[in-house]
Amino acid sequence: MRADGHAPGRPAPGGRDAGELLRRCARDVVDVAEGIRAVSARTGAALSAPPLAASARRRPRTGLAAQWALLRALTNKEGLGGPPTSAPKGIGQVFGAAGEVLGRENLAARIAVTSLRLRIAALLADHPEFARDPGMRRLMETVTADRDPEAVRALRALFRDQGAQRALSGLAPLMGELLAVRTLLDEDPHNGETGWAPAAGREQSVDQPQGIDVPGLAHTDEEQGAAEAVDLTDQEKQFIAIEGSLLGFLRNIEVLSTDGRILVQNVRGPDGVVRYVVQAPGMTPGRPRNHSPQDVVGAWRNLFTTDSPYTRSVLLALADYGIPRGAELALIGHGEGGIALMNLAQDEQFCRTYRVTHVVAVGSPIDAMKPADPRTWVAGITNQHDIVPVPDGRRAGFLFDPHPHWYRVDYTGPTREFPLCHMLREYIEHLRTVVPQAREDVDAALTPYRGPIVRTQAYQLKDRAHPPEGYPFLTLPTTSIPTTAGPVDVPVRYYDSSAAHLCFPVSADAARGLLPGATWLTPSRLGRRALAVLSLYEHRCSTIGPYTEIALSLVVDDLWRPRPYDVAADLLRRVDLRRTGRYVLSLAVTSDEARVVAREIWGQPAMRTTAEADLTGRRIDVRSRDLGLTVEGRLGPGVRCPESDWILYGRRAAGTVRTLVRAHGRLRLHRGTGVRLRLDTAAAEPLAGQLRRLGIHRARPRFVLSCPQFLLHRSAGALLPR
Repeated sequence: MRADGHAPGRPAPGGRDAGELLRRCARDVVDVAEGIRAVSARTGAALSAPPLAASARRRPRTGLAAQWALLRALTNKEGLGGPPTSAPKGIGQVFGAAGEVLGRENLAARIAVTSLRLRIAALLADHPEFARDPGMRRLMETVTADRDPEAVRALRALFRDQGAQRALSGLAPLMGELLAVRTLLDEDPHNGETGWAPAAGREQSVDQPQGIDVPGLAHTDEEQGAAEAVDLTDQEKQFIAIEGSLLGFLRNIEVLSTDGRILVQNVRGPDGVVRYVVQAPGMTPGRPRNHSPQDVVGAWRNLFTTDSPYTRSVLLALADYGIPRGAELALIGHGEGGIALMNLAQDEQFCRTYRVTHVVAVGSPIDAMKPADPRTWVAGITNQHDIVPVPDGRRAGFLFDPHPHWYRVDYTGPTREFPLCHMLREYIEHLRTVVPQAREDVDAALTPYRGPIVRTQAYQLKDRAHPPEGYPFLTLPTTSIPTTAGPVDVPVRYYDSSAAHLCFPVSADAARGLLPGATWLTPSRLGRRALAVLSLYEHRCSTIGPYTEIALSLVVDDLWRPRPYDVAADLLRRVDLRRTGRYVLSLAVTSDEARVVAREIWGQPAMRTTAEADLTGRRIDVRSRDLGLTVEGRLGPGVRCPESDWILYGRRAAGTVRTLVRAHGRLRLHRGTGVRLRLDTAAAEPLAGQLRRLGIHRARPRFVLSCPQFLLHRSAGALLPR
């Protein structure tokens, strides 16, 4: 069953598309929220109007009663529930602030969240694959929970925290869907920092901040971007275009990749005039981008304000490049780069400094923007399956066009999966094969820039506003190790993970029978029993991508000098000095990259499978149809434990691989009585057989170690001669 209540693949009643019906409902609901917010603003204005204040002084009995009634209507939870800034200063702010402390949210914001629920349901109707992504699923569960105040506060926290790259990575497919409700979540209805793009079908107007000061760029150090001229590598220079053309400029952007660089080039046109082309790449979804404004957070800010670190960094690069005043510029960008360059084009002071002749945005949500110079020729190229360029709920292919004079190419590409359909190489291939007429039309418009390239300079953009993602725990030196899936940086870093470790006392003889034949691998004993651990992980963001992990391991003694109860003494040692560890018997992961890394770097017997995990709350829910495994239950009260660093052992060739794992998070110890492990009768080997031989295939764990959110890094495996 879909989120809209209809079976997948079936049209809604009347033969209309279910996703479009949900979007129309969402637009109607957000119109209601907008109307309520306008009523709140008018009520606040009436409450602070001088005639009402004078009436209260002249006739306190009736005037004060009227003021009190307006104040209650504005701030009471049964009324508009307005924020403190919507009320006049003094007693109104006190009541409004008290409402915020007590957890009340304004009515407009709560209705806006209802609209967001409908938009997410529409998104899932068109793209059900998003429901399988751990980060997206966690976001959707937060927003679609039947607890409006918590959902509003969670979204508001994401909007405020510009360094929350980990959480915002999951928002990339929903950027356009969230645009229409962001302003309604703003506590200050008079805040001009963020404009709102209304529902499709009406003329759009966005309140933008004041123009950017191109010469001085007077901003606080916290918000200041930066740009540094850098050289291209010899290999990159071989692929940089030497002649101006649309595909040449787009291939230049592809060469730059998404590592925070832009490209500025001089082109001598057919008329002999030297013009300038600025080329800006987009972002990489799902991965943290350290030190650079060219990330998910930067894209989010570019949507709502012209004054973003990415935009200011581009301005600094242009100032360093030495473009003369009044020179003609063409701005060409992909994704986030298109947004940032369009922000420049709609800044009046920038357009007074330079003559912006062309803007070409590929896969960018620019419909809510308008260039300051009406002579600027704008082209927007979007794939209908690409969700990033969809503005304020208007999906690609919608009949309403807010800019009928722009050159728009809205085509249906053969690639449906996100983010593959958003990648620039797909757009380049489609312009070459699917929509060649669009390429010819844009090239014709870019005729003044169809000449030899006479100068090329790359700039590294930097964001000084925030420390690197995971700082300081995950800021450590790395090295690249080749694998069959490509080079992998180690230690492998996990920026957002959840885990639950189910601990079972098992027969020492059964445990010994599952270990390799080497005599130096012996299970650690606590009395007469050994300890088996079933580890469940939900990795939402890591340097090898998001994936779910299910691992069965046994606690083993020191490989050279096994001692009784050494596992207990090891807990007092630093993790790098520990002699005991956990030998991984079976490992199931949901991505090929994770499987290759586990096998080739850590020496663990990994297999690819499908699995779904929810470990972020007090309830554990992990299911894998391929493995025939289900773990579910509710955790009871727990006690806080120290950080859970550990050693993992695996086998590669004739040696034992020792991997150091460090974690940082809130680990808690629970009794395992509320958690149950079940196996289907036809469960797949080898994990199912090992669980049965240990006698825990239908058992409850003795205790559970849980951590709903933590950071983690795993070193490269060290090969031991044992």
